[in-house]
Amino acid sequence: MVIKKKPKTTKITIDLTGPQGNAFCLLAYAKDFCKQLGRDWDSVSKEMKSGDYENLVNVFDREFGSFVTLYR
Repeated sequence: MVIKKKPKTTKITIDLTGPQGNAFCLLAYAKDFCKQLGRDWDSVSKEMKSGDYENLVNVFDREFGSFVTLYR
């Protein structure tokens, strides 16, 4: 019998200065995460789109910051 160590869970990282930081890319990530987590995509999308890019990033971080790390 072999007992293996449980792998560390790593957060997803997104570099906001690269192509992944594009607003449309962040919206696509958010849609996918909402689908996976069973959250309401329409309300998250509406709030993300209700302001400028900083608002979009702040809402994304608030909703998914527990498992996604954003870098500038």
